[in-house]
Order: sequence, then structure tokens, then C-alpha cells
Amino acid sequence: MVETYARPRFGEPREPKNLVNPGNRLVRAIDFVTADHKRAVAFLLLCGLLLFLPGFFTIPPIDRDEARFAQATKQMVETGDYVDIRFQEDVRYKKPVGIYWLQAAAVHTASALGLPRAELRIWVYRVPSLIGAIGAVLLTYWTALAFVTQRGAVLAGLLMCSCVLLSVEARLAKTDAMLLLTVVAAMGALARVYLSWQRGEDPARPPWSWPTIFWTALAGGILLKGPLILMFVGLTIVVLAILDRDASWLWRMRPVWGLMWTLVLVLPWFVAIYWRAGDAFFSDSLGGDMLSKLSAQESHGAPPGLYLLLFWITFWPGAPLAAMAAPAVWRARREPGAQFLLAWLIPSWIVLEAVLTKLPHYVLPLYPPIAILTIGALERQVLSRSAWLMRGSAWWFAIPAGASIIAVIAAIKLIRQPVFFAWPFVAGALIFGLFAWWLYEDSRAERSLLNAFVASVFLAFAIYGAVLPAMMPLFPSAEIARALRNVVCVGPKAASAGFLEPSLIFMTDTSTLLTDGSRAADFLSQGTCRFALVEQRSERAFVQRAEAIGLRYNVATRIEGYNISQGRAISVSIFRSEGTE
Repeated sequence: MVETYARPRFGEPREPKNLVNPGNRLVRAIDFVTADHKRAVAFLLLCGLLLFLPGFFTIPPIDRDEARFAQATKQMVETGDYVDIRFQEDVRYKKPVGIYWLQAAAVHTASALGLPRAELRIWVYRVPSLIGAIGAVLLTYWTALAFVTQRGAVLAGLLMCSCVLLSVEARLAKTDAMLLLTVVAAMGALARVYLSWQRGEDPARPPWSWPTIFWTALAGGILLKGPLILMFVGLTIVVLAILDRDASWLWRMRPVWGLMWTLVLVLPWFVAIYWRAGDAFFSDSLGGDMLSKLSAQESHGAPPGLYLLLFWITFWPGAPLAAMAAPAVWRARREPGAQFLLAWLIPSWIVLEAVLTKLPHYVLPLYPPIAILTIGALERQVLSRSAWLMRGSAWWFAIPAGASIIAVIAAIKLIRQPVFFAWPFVAGALIFGLFAWWLYEDSRAERSLLNAFVASVFLAFAIYGAVLPAMMPLFPSAEIARALRNVVCVGPKAASAGFLEPSLIFMTDTSTLLTDGSRAADFLSQGTCRFALVEQRSERAFVQRAEAIGLRYNVATRIEGYNISQGRAISVSIFRSEGTE
């Protein structure tokens, strides 16, 4: 693409006057949507729905985190207690209450709209994550407007929208998509204040809008995941103050009023939970959960460098372009815009790499600055022409090819069929991924990026919309719950031995007992309309205890599946006492 406008500096956007059209239909579509702000927002909203909705309604609850969050919320709805957080009888004080309130609001709204059994439908609990993911995409667009052109902001939004990691989090009923929304909102407001100061603007009355967004987002992030949002914001401010040797611009954030407003929003629940549970929440959340991540918590320990390794998959399809943009971004590191985005990205990334406990979603709030920096380099046509970096464009084809092969092999192994319904979408992903690779030129990188984006849409329909919902052995709790719903007796009660996943509690009943084989036999002997769900490894203890107490029982059904949390095949027998149907 021939450059027809002056190169903008990061943080000093200028709209092109005569944008050259390379003649590509996808680029012409971007020409149309970026001509108007409302069109751009509507376009990103539509793209978010296309990428996040496949599988949203049909994938059963995922163990373990999603099922734990959803079950804790379900108990809030059942008991009407919106202060305490519990999973069955155990307190769940690892995270604050924000996500549970949002999920409970979704359940109540769905029930008010007439949705039957809304509290048992996992997709209702996922609605806040969907809203958070789409909101984060739109806020990435809004934040990017402070650094690049409107066209570039749309492309940055597309990079986040198609990002594999965000696509996963949009379908999980947990905190991370909503946390991303709050972080991007806070950082977008902070960026505008900082860049205004850098440009020498000295308004007589600084606007209240940016500080209001910042402090409200900060409060929302604290209620969602505690002080984690403070790390992203605080490290950014500290690094900028060191580099500039000046932090006077922070007074434009109205810190006194802002801190008061934040405390007004967050203190009521913290006071309420302290009144209810004493210091148990703070010791479990800060000491038991956050500080324990300095060690390898829950077997999730990994050495530094893991996030960089995962980046090439989790930030696909933006990862190849990000690599090509890296040299130019580093050269521009002292420009105000690039300096702010790098201060957002690098210090927090180093901290997360240094912490021993590692999960892929921890770095999600650091992907928006990568997207904006990448598009900034693309707009200025300064992507690297290094041969070995440009070979990374093959990744646009490699990921759809690899994901498709793995999905088909897994489907054949688990359900003995190749899920033909997914094949047209697989073909679309491969074709557009191939176009993105073959057509790549550093002067027309936008065209390849858009082809890669379309490939990601097809891949979402193939993997999330077709393959995963068909692989029911991965979700044994759903099969067990279906079997219990088909019994004749009223109000069945269950005890599970050997299969103790949270999804089973969510999909059956809060009173479902998690126990061992011996106690499952005792449970079954205590009345009719009772069922023992016994995993094969616990059957011997069940049978021995049943014989000892003279329990007469029948096998209702046997469910074969795969426990994804433990990474092994399971076989669960549903036993019923004689006389129970």
C-alpha cells in the first residue's frame, strides 16, 4: 500500500486524507465501517457476537473454575444471601463478590423474562463474561483512538476480538473477561490524561469524565478480583514517573475525590463480609489465594517464559504481526504513546512471568497494549522486513490446520465420528488462513490481517460451535444430570463417590453429597429415590459396604466419559436401591 499521509506518532493520531484502496473486498468493508464512529462500534459489536456466540449456549459447564463460580452464584440465588460466598457448605473467599452479583443479576433477569429453570442453565451465568468480552473489545477501540487513527482503532479492536484467549474467556462464567473490561477502561482514561499532559495541554478546568471512568473502573476491578487491577495501573504510573521524572499529571486524575468515590463503591461489601465472617475473607483472599501464587499454587507452577511461549497461540491471529511490529515499537519507545503502552505492558508482564503460579488468562489485560502497538506499526508501515520474522505469517495457516486436525482426531477417538458438520467451517478457516499467509506483504499487511480475522471466525464456528458440543464424553456431569432427570420418583437425591467435580453439583443439586464408596452405600440405604454415583475406582469399597449392611441395589445406567480436570477416562455407575425407579 502506498503511503498517502504523514506518519502519526503514537499518541498523536491523524486521519488519512486520501487512503489508497488496494482493491481487496475486506479492505473496502473496513473503508465503509471506519467512515463513521457509530458504524465502527456496530461493526465491532457484530464481530464480537460472531466470534463469541458459537458454543456459548451449547457447551456444558467446564470444570473446575467455571462450575465453582456458577454454583456459588446459584447458591446465592437459592438462599437470597448476596454477601456470603459459599460452595455447598464451604466458604469461597478467594475472590470478591463482583462476578457473583453480575451472574446473579443475569439469572434474575432471565427468570423475569420467562426463561424456565434459568438457574440451571450455564449460559445464563456466562452472560457477564460475554458482555465483558465485547465491552473490552469496544473499550480497546476507544483506548486506541488516543494513539492511532479511527481505522487503526477498529483494527486494534479486531485483534482483541479474534484473540484466542479472549474468545475462550468470553465463554466461561468467571471473572477474567469482566476484569479485562475494567482494566482497559481504567487504562484508556489514564492514557488520555497522560497524553494530554505530554502535548502540553493545560485546560483551566480539567474534564471530570476521564477521572470518573478511571476511578469507577478501578472500583469495579477491585470488586471483581481484589487488588490485581492496582498492579497494572500502579506499575504503569510508577514507570512513567521514573521515565519522565515527573508525575504532576496525576493531579489531573482528581485523586482525592477519586479515592473517596472508589471507597464509596467498594467499602460497603467489604464491611459487610467482615461483619459476617471476620477476617476470614481477607486471610483467605489475600493470604490463601493471592500470596500463595508466589509459589506453585494448585499444581500450576511453571518457569519464567511460559507466557511468551503461549503468546503465539493465545494471541493468534495477532501474534505474527506483533512479532513483526516489535522492532519498530522498540525504536519508538520514547514517543509518548509508545512509552505509555510499553509501561502498561512490560513491567506487569515481567511480574507475571516471575510469579511461579501461571495460568494463561493472567496476562489477558496486557494484550490490548500489544494490539494497539501492533496496529500503530502497521499504520506507519514500519513492520519488520526481516525474513525470519516474515516467515511467521505461515502461523496464520498453521493454527487453523493444527487445531482442525486435533479436533477431528479427538472427535473420532471420543465419539467415533469426525463431526462432518464442522468440516465446511474448517475449510473456510484453512482457505482464509492460507490467503493471509500467501498474500502477505509488509505494505499490505492489513489485507492479510483481515483474512486471518475471517479465518478466526470460521475456526470459532468449527471448534466451539460444532466440535466441542458434540464431544459429550468430555462432560460426564451433563450425562449424569440427564439420567437423574429421567427417573420416575420425585425429588431424587444423589451421592457421588470418586467423581467429585463442581460441575456435578451445579447440574444436579446443591445437596448432592461428595463422598467415598463406603459412605455412598450408607447414603443409598437411608431411603428411596436416592442414587449413588460411583466411579469405577470406588466401586469395590461401595460393594463391600453394601454387602456388609445388606443393601440391595440395582444399576440404573453406566456413563463412560473423560475427566478433563484430572486428564483421565472415567466410568460412573448410577446405583439405586431396590424399589426406586
